[in-house]
Amino acid sequence: MKTFTVTLWNKNEYTYPMACGFIPSLRGYLHDDTAVRHPCMIVAPGGGYCVVAPTEGEIVARKFYEKGFNAFVLTYTTNLLMNCPVKDQALRDISRAVRIVRSRAEEYGILPDKTVVCGFSAAAHVCASLCVHGQDVREEDAVLRGISNRPDAALLCYPVITTGKYAHEGSVQALLGVETVPGEMDPATGKARCRCTGTPEELEYWSLEKQVTSTCPPCFVWQTATDDCVPVQNSYLFAEALQRAGVPYALHIFTEGHHGLSLANAEWSEGHFGEPYTMAQTFAVMEALRRKTGMQNVPDSPDLSGVPDTALQELEAQFDPSRPSGFAWDPETNRPNAEVAVWPELAQAWMAENLLNVQ
Repeated sequence: MKTFTVTLWNKNEYTYPMACGFIPSLRGYLHDDTAVRHPCMIVAPGGGYCVVAPTEGEIVARKFYEKGFNAFVLTYTTNLLMNCPVKDQALRDISRAVRIVRSRAEEYGILPDKTVVCGFSAAAHVCASLCVHGQDVREEDAVLRGISNRPDAALLCYPVITTGKYAHEGSVQALLGVETVPGEMDPATGKARCRCTGTPEELEYWSLEKQVTSTCPPCFVWQTATDDCVPVQNSYLFAEALQRAGVPYALHIFTEGHHGLSLANAEWSEGHFGEPYTMAQTFAVMEALRRKTGMQNVPDSPDLSGVPDTALQELEAQFDPSRPSGFAWDPETNRPNAEVAVWPELAQAWMAENLLNVQ
């Protein structure tokens, strides 16, 4: 296996204010037989548009590598501190990623017309956004502009889809912006109640079940009926929209299981996710917070003036670069789920039967 990392943007191209030195990237996992072309899988881990979780990164890429794909893991832009909305930057990241791998099809040994995106939770929203809004992404690079960013298929795993009644509010707030509601407290957290600052037009645009047309690529969608974070109605809404538009799709709703099951197998349960490189922006922001008091006169430094002094302490309680996975993991609360763990085989069969002739 050949592994490598490629950045998606030149430094002067990437202008997200809270990057703190981070630039979105792809980590590749390629077969050594360069003379043989393989289908391509781009995996995008979830994390509520706040982090990019390693639990859904390398471990998933390696699974599809074993199934014959040349696989990549996308580390895209997120809004860790909820102070700088992602807007269309993550969509631009995945659009650039698809164009880059297709532009280097010979070098990477991939079949450019068999390029699949696979997203989890909020990253499924990133992937589905590319499916329905890819034509809206403006590509500045003259070479890449002539290469299609439309995936040939999408695997959407416990997806964030809607901004409406069944929205995952945290993801929508990180995407479009958030503010506190004066005088209102959230009884569940004891903190000030928050609301999204997205405009009606933005909420409509990013509610993806309202944006599906016949040009959307085929989609494989799965979720558990008991998802405790993203309502399962997100999957139903998108599947219904795909059906209305005449887009081929598969929908699998498993009986039970919590949110974030990834592969749901023993390897995942035991915390063997691979390297935590998807946490690069998270750790960069945390380091910026550690240096906060000395950054006022540093060129290109992020604006951290409105970030509470307790933010770093709260983040350090969750994330730790010294841990193999980048954060604490409890196998007891993340046990294997045999019913859910078949989803990669179901996805492979779906692609082989309907789309990619993947054996």
